[in-house]
Amino acid sequence: MSKRLKFFLSHLLLSFLVALLVVGLVFFIWYPSTLATAVGVTHIFLMLLVIDVILGPVLGLLVYKEGKKTLKFDISVIILIQIAALCYGVYSIEQGRPVWIAYNVDRFELVRKNELITEHLDQAKTLYQKPSFLSPQYVSVEFAKDKLQRQNDMFAEALGGISIAQKPERYVDFTKALPQIKKHAILVSELEQFNDYEQVREVLAKYPQANGYVPLKANAVDMTVLVNKETGEVLKIVDLRPWK
Repeated sequence: MSKRLKFFLSHLLLSFLVALLVVGLVFFIWYPSTLATAVGVTHIFLMLLVIDVILGPVLGLLVYKEGKKTLKFDISVIILIQIAALCYGVYSIEQGRPVWIAYNVDRFELVRKNELITEHLDQAKTLYQKPSFLSPQYVSVEFAKDKLQRQNDMFAEALGGISIAQKPERYVDFTKALPQIKKHAILVSELEQFNDYEQVREVLAKYPQANGYVPLKANAVDMTVLVNKETGEVLKIVDLRPWK
């Protein structure tokens, strides 16, 4: 086997191993379960990753020539570009990752890192001032006690699309949402109106304790949060449509 081919295979293998680590970080920690689909990041990220993993080794193969004076420089430039592209892609994915799953009135809202409104972050409880670097956390949203502020919140959402779920200063412990979840959870049988019957049956068979659900509003695809209506316990976010 020639040195050129050995270098190509080594470069490809190393790129593939790095890609596996990044995939694990993105799809098992930052975007767990069905949240990658909910945000719409899957195709974009995988396309970026495939291009980065394949393009680097292929360029290395093209420029590799034994005895070439600028070989080390050329290979270094290709690897640096490959690393820079990967870092930029991972950074963009990290900025758009879901950080909070906020219960608001009768639904959950998926809040991404770059959607947070931090204008009054100092008013938020310490626990909610900085999102976790790991998986998104459940919180409950508290309405303003002041009537004028509540009206302003309504106008901001109606006219500007700004939800109070994007404001960390409104976050309270998730347990405060349990009474509302028990009250507003919809019977799982209603899912058959918006999804294939067999698909619903197959999903529900995995979670026998789920007798209710709450819609999860996301920017790309809305999902379904299976719950137990008696306890308010969240069981699983599943890839079923909660409404039309």
